[in-house]
Amino acid sequence: MVQAETIASLPDETNKDPYRIMIVDDSAVIRGFLRRWLEAEADIAVVAIANNGVMALREFERTRPELVILDIEMPEMDGLTALPRLVQLDQAVQVIMASTLTRRNADVSLKALAMGAADYIAKPESTRVVNEKEEFHRGLLEKIRALGETRRIRDRKAGKVAPRSTPQPAVIGEKAASPLPKKSTFSLRPYEKNPTPKVIAIGSSTGGPQALFKVFEALKGKTSLPIFITQHMPGTFTAILAEHLNKIYDKDCREAADGEKVLENRVYIAPGDWHMTVSRKGTDIIVKLNQEPPENYCRPSVDPMLRSLVAAYGSDVLAVILTGMGHDGLEGCKKLSESGAVVIGQDEETSVVWGMPGAVASAGLCNGVFPLPKIPDAIENILKGRPV
Repeated sequence: MVQAETIASLPDETNKDPYRIMIVDDSAVIRGFLRRWLEAEADIAVVAIANNGVMALREFERTRPELVILDIEMPEMDGLTALPRLVQLDQAVQVIMASTLTRRNADVSLKALAMGAADYIAKPESTRVVNEKEEFHRGLLEKIRALGETRRIRDRKAGKVAPRSTPQPAVIGEKAASPLPKKSTFSLRPYEKNPTPKVIAIGSSTGGPQALFKVFEALKGKTSLPIFITQHMPGTFTAILAEHLNKIYDKDCREAADGEKVLENRVYIAPGDWHMTVSRKGTDIIVKLNQEPPENYCRPSVDPMLRSLVAAYGSDVLAVILTGMGHDGLEGCKKLSESGAVVIGQDEETSVVWGMPGAVASAGLCNGVFPLPKIPDAIENILKGRPV
C-alpha cells in the first residue's frame, strides 16, 4: 500500500491565493473523493496526501500545508497522536479532525479540540444517501475557507505573508459572505437600562467547544440562571459535549428535552439536528424542540433560540455570541437589541473564526466585545449590575 503521495503540481510559491491542504486518511476511498472535490476548487490546492500519522509528519515538513484534514483512526500513528506533533511543527496550522459519527470518535474529536485542532467534521459512510455526502462536501469547503482565511489574516498581521492579490470571501453554502470584519468597523451599543437578565443564551460554531469549556470552567459559582446553548454540531457530538460540560461546570448540563420545564441551575444544549426554542405555559417556561428547515444552513440554529427567548423573557436576556463562521445569531440579536436585552461577543483575536461574533459586532448590536478569558467576568458583572 502506498503510504504517502506527493502531488506533482504544487502551487506556484509566488501565488499565495490557493489554500494549501494536506489530506490524512487511511481509507483510499475517502482520500480519493476528498482529493477530487478539493482539486475542483480554484482556491484550494492539495499539496500532500498520507494514510497515517507517521507519513503525515514527514509530508508536513516537506510541503508545509496551511490546513490539514486529519483522520482519527489510522494504523501506525492515529490522528490524536499526530495532532500535537503537527501543532508543534507549526502552531498556526489549522487542523480539521475527520471521523465517522460514533460516540467514541465524537469524544476523541472534542479532546482533539482541546489539544489544538481548529474544528471537526463527521465523515459520511459509503452506505449513506447522496444528500448527506453533499452536506459533508459543502460543510468541508466552508470550514476550509473560513479557517484558511483566518490563518491568512493572522499571518498578515504577524508579517509572515504578503497580502493576497485578490481577497476571497468565505463561502456560506452557495452564497459568498462578506470578508471577515476588522475590529475598527464596529461600535458598541450603550445599555438602554440597568440589565436584569433572567436567562443566558450562548451561540457558537467553529471553535465553540473550546470556548465553551473555558467559559464554563471560569463561570462556576457565578450564576444560578438557566443557560441555553446552541452549538453547531451533529447529534452524537452534542450528547458528548453535554457530558464534557458536566465534568467542568457545577450545574446540571444536558441535551434539552422537548416539553421539559426550564429551571435554574441547569444548562440546556440544543440536540444535533434539532432547533431548540422556548415558550410560555402559564407561569412556566417550556423547552420546545423542532425540525423545521435549517436557518443559515444550520440545524440547530442560534436564531430560533434567540427569537423564542425574546418572546418569552423580553429584555431580560443576556446573549453571548462566541467564535464561529457565518452569521447565525445575527437576526436573533437584532430582536434582542430592539427589546433592550444585553448582547456581548467574543473578540477577533481570541476567536477561531470571527464570523458570528464579528457579524453581530459589525451590525452595532453588541454592548461589549471581550477576549475569551474576560467573558466569564463580563457575564458576572452584567448579572450583578456592575460596569463591564
